[in-house]
Amino acid sequence: MVNLEKTKPLQGAKKNRFAIEPGAIARIYLSVSVFIITLAAFLGAAGAWTGSVFFNTVHPYVFFVGFGNLAILILNRYLTSAIYPALEVDPGKQMRYIYGVLLSVFCVIVAIYMGWPVLKAFVGLFLTVIVAFAAWEIFSTASVGKMWREVAVRYYVFDVLFLLNANLGLFALGLKETFPDLGVIPFFVTQSVYFLGSSFPLSISVMGFLYTYVWRRSSKRELIKQLFSIWFYVFVGGVLVFLVAILMGNYLGMMLISHTLMLGVVAILAGFSRYLYRFFSRYFKHPALAFLLSGLALLLAASAYGIMNIYFFEQFGSVPPIPKDSMWIYHSHTHAALLGWITFSFTGMVYIVVPAIVRTNSFELLRTEDTLSQLLDEKTFARAFRQLVVALVSAAAVLLAFYLESNSLLALSGMVFGIVMYYSKVNLGKAFRSYPA
Repeated sequence: MVNLEKTKPLQGAKKNRFAIEPGAIARIYLSVSVFIITLAAFLGAAGAWTGSVFFNTVHPYVFFVGFGNLAILILNRYLTSAIYPALEVDPGKQMRYIYGVLLSVFCVIVAIYMGWPVLKAFVGLFLTVIVAFAAWEIFSTASVGKMWREVAVRYYVFDVLFLLNANLGLFALGLKETFPDLGVIPFFVTQSVYFLGSSFPLSISVMGFLYTYVWRRSSKRELIKQLFSIWFYVFVGGVLVFLVAILMGNYLGMMLISHTLMLGVVAILAGFSRYLYRFFSRYFKHPALAFLLSGLALLLAASAYGIMNIYFFEQFGSVPPIPKDSMWIYHSHTHAALLGWITFSFTGMVYIVVPAIVRTNSFELLRTEDTLSQLLDEKTFARAFRQLVVALVSAAAVLLAFYLESNSLLALSGMVFGIVMYYSKVNLGKAFRSYPA
């Protein structure tokens, strides 16, 4: 067990001229992330209510530019550094990352509102530089061979590389919209491809987290390690090949890869459900694990909607490439993935990672067997489970609204979802006040 009284803050905090402690940065990350998710949900709800092209266009950009980059630059770095202590986290640098991402969110909102795609290109280039520095820190500290021996680190490193590629895509998209007749940017650089590419690093990060922390108590660690090693190649390789198949418009390839990935998701969902049953019966009911289970269930739904999308697939280049009367399938797929799988999963991760850092003002708990210890009180757990119920109902209502083509239901459920996601900050804030100073 970790001695919570004797653990020391990170050395990086001592070096930081702003004297920002790791626990403080973790709390700031929590506040900014849930604010961005809430803002994106509110903008989407406003778009459904008013029919505004601006609101409907801007809300996924806010989600990916803001939440997507922060998740990899901050939370993913925590998870990587917990495995490799040599990869020290500089709290001051992380604070600058947060400022940079917030500036990028503001700029992309202005770019879409004013119709300035060149500003969108600047945002993509700016974020590319930031992520490139983060990637350089990792590769200049740990060798590829050493990282490859750690299955979880494979996932975490590829997160950064995929995010780098996604931000380059945003840069290219902005240039293409600025100079539509230039003909230099490839035809497949579209908003849909940028959103798809931005979702990959988030999905890969969750898979790494599930391996590192969820199965840590398993008695069959070597078997789990082999299975997740195989799944890494299937998932990451499948995602890359799937993207190529989409760009080529290869219907058979898309169907084969999507069904293979869905079978993998089913296997992980079944295995995690069994693990969760045993964990709850032997230890205690942890809301973070319930959020992760809900996220996997919604990933299965997203996979099913995705296969339906492929069934209606038409010539590449339309936005999106499916018939108008099947748009509810397209929107259900994207929202089951982003509002469901990614948001639910990262909420679960936050309920584990942030309390572990704040409690000790260090990464010590993330490096031990006590990561899933009951660091939060029973009242916080109870509120988190109620939050999960409301989130599931509102997410289901969003998917139902697309099927019913009900803008009023979509707007209402989107607003409720945004509020209930912001509640993560409120709930954890109450718990943190009881922690020793």
